[in-house]
Amino acid sequence: MTTVQRNRPRLHRAWLVAAVTLLALVAAAAFRSTTGALFEPIETEFGWSRAQLSGAVTLNLVVYGLVAPFAAVLLERLRPRVVIALALAFVAAGSGLTAVMTEVWQLWVLWGGFVGAGTGVMALVFGASVANRWFARHRGLVMGIFSAANACGQLAFLPAIVHLTEHHGWRAASLLVAVFAVAIIPLLFWPFANSPTEVGLAPYGADAAVPAVEPPPVTRNAVAETLDVLREAMRSRAFWILALTFAVCGWSTNGLIQTHFLPAAHDHGMPAGTAAELLALIGIFDVIGTVASGWLTDRVRPWILLVAYYGFRGVSLLTVHSLLGPSVQPSLWIFIVFYGLDWVATVPPTVALCRQYFGPQRATTVFGWVFAAHMIGAGAGAMAAGLARESSGSYLAAWITAATLCFVAAASLFLLPAARPETADPRERKV
Repeated sequence: MTTVQRNRPRLHRAWLVAAVTLLALVAAAAFRSTTGALFEPIETEFGWSRAQLSGAVTLNLVVYGLVAPFAAVLLERLRPRVVIALALAFVAAGSGLTAVMTEVWQLWVLWGGFVGAGTGVMALVFGASVANRWFARHRGLVMGIFSAANACGQLAFLPAIVHLTEHHGWRAASLLVAVFAVAIIPLLFWPFANSPTEVGLAPYGADAAVPAVEPPPVTRNAVAETLDVLREAMRSRAFWILALTFAVCGWSTNGLIQTHFLPAAHDHGMPAGTAAELLALIGIFDVIGTVASGWLTDRVRPWILLVAYYGFRGVSLLTVHSLLGPSVQPSLWIFIVFYGLDWVATVPPTVALCRQYFGPQRATTVFGWVFAAHMIGAGAGAMAAGLARESSGSYLAAWITAATLCFVAAASLFLLPAARPETADPRERKV
């Protein structure tokens, strides 16, 4: 009888599936990473306030986060390629139709509704689902690569968005994201596949000691199942700590830096192009830091990594206000490198802790709810920073608030309970 090993190609299909997943995550990140670059031209053209624009971003982030846990169950129960194709279509529609909007409520519907829902389906729960199905080994490394998709979207699109905005208008920038999202859809039919068993393969690195994680049988409504997982997880102190810390992660990254770094730099006299290049550089170091975090997560206790990440992030945020200026000083490079390495390095250890505390079968859905907290925190951070800027004319209070929250998050991790032996994954025990 033909064995799986005999049919296995030299390059395992899992890596091709991971590449398509990365592209989809980049498409989702591209629009969210460029909204800050569109603030001022939209504000100038329509006369809408910074608070109104921040509100649209807040709605986007909250919808994005709340869709994620339900998307986690849908991805486990339905064909992922169909779910992701629809999500990409939503992103393309929301981004493309922005070019013809005339009222602020339309911005809220397109940024908050269409793009929020589409990117929510393609949140990191999609990456966690793919890593869980396709990789028996190197799962932490793969999640690190998927987590770096946010940085890749930033790196690949932000300079282009700023250039298009300055020379061809912000509408051309929105259309670029829409075209990219549509271009990925054919790749979902090849080389992407819904699961290894669908194409007659075992997960990468699987053997008798490392069984594949198969989707649970369909026994209940997906919404009811998702809410039941939440109710059960809420009984655990670990869930609340992970949700709190990830909310702080969202507040200090997507909500504050990703949304308001460009406007904040402009307040200090820095040209938009220069600020965009710095944010793109953060993306470069984010790729390095997040992949390294995934590698470390396979080897070091995840909660220790998180304590270091949040603590150092808090320190770095305390320096931003004094470092920004009309030109790039050497001290600002230290912040760019340091913050970039720490940007979403929190994701791989957080995913690993979800597996340790809630088991491999429920880990993706629990992470979906933890990720929802991340995006609610991001939405709150975006709105709080916008209101602070509008009321005081400065982002100083926003930087200090985010830094304080990071220190609280680092301290809370010392309260994590020990993972129960029956839920801990033996492959993820650290020395």
